[in-house]
Amino acid sequence: MADAKQQQAAAPTGVWKTIKPFVNGGASGMLATCVIQPIDMIKVKIQLGEGSAAQVAKTMYANEGLGSFYKGLSAGLLRQATYTTARLGSFRVLTNKAIEANDGRPLPLVQKAFIGLTAGAIGACVGSPADLALIRMQADSTLPAAQRRHYKNAFHALYRITADEGVLALWKGAGPTVVRAMSLNMGMLASYDQSVELFRDKLGAGEYQTVIGASAISGFCAAACSLPFDYVKTQIQKMQPDATGKYPYTGSLDCAMQTMKTGGPFKFYSGFPVYCVRIAPHVMMTWLFLNQIQKYQKKIGI
Repeated sequence: MADAKQQQAAAPTGVWKTIKPFVNGGASGMLATCVIQPIDMIKVKIQLGEGSAAQVAKTMYANEGLGSFYKGLSAGLLRQATYTTARLGSFRVLTNKAIEANDGRPLPLVQKAFIGLTAGAIGACVGSPADLALIRMQADSTLPAAQRRHYKNAFHALYRITADEGVLALWKGAGPTVVRAMSLNMGMLASYDQSVELFRDKLGAGEYQTVIGASAISGFCAAACSLPFDYVKTQIQKMQPDATGKYPYTGSLDCAMQTMKTGGPFKFYSGFPVYCVRIAPHVMMTWLFLNQIQKYQKKIGI
């Protein structure tokens, strides 16, 4: 009888140990998104050709007020609840297993990068529907009035996409989304763990200096690696058919080739300063929130 009670008490601990990396990852990503949503809105509109950051912000505020900066927040939170939960959770699980296989020694950067690529692909596959809803909600105001979709929130967007275009439409643009996520997470996740080892073990930095320094490097690497893929992904997800039903691009590769032909390689880095300002702080805040969540859990013993 006592053994049965002990097993029942231990079961939640085992379950919590399994899901903890995923819960922590999702929570930290959602908290970061609440702070960074306005910058993300401006970034998307710059990529859609609406002008500079200052022009976009001024127009948004003049036309729709402060609330326009938080349009699509529900989709952004849903995206973090799926995408970031899956990528950070799977990255930590895979990393821990790899360290065990390596007899507890730190992993080489190449192996960390491969795990980051894998975690990014997993997260993107899970989070692609929410990402599509987010892009469409943010781009809706840029369309002609007759073409606007007027989604009320992320769940309404997912329902409408499924009803109007079919279930598989939820993964429209999933190819570039996965590639972009793989590149971002390779830069973000591998560089963070590597930087932590650098600051903590080689430079002897304290906890906060280590987390802030590693987060900053992680954010810059994530932005630099992912923007070209993010640009293509945005163009694919927001495209509309013309009067004959033809889309401007046949796919990601066609979009990349046309962009290279008309704008050159630097076109892929349109809005890089704003993108970097958006990605880097989001990455930094995700790591900072994650660090605080883990500290609090350790304090209360869970």
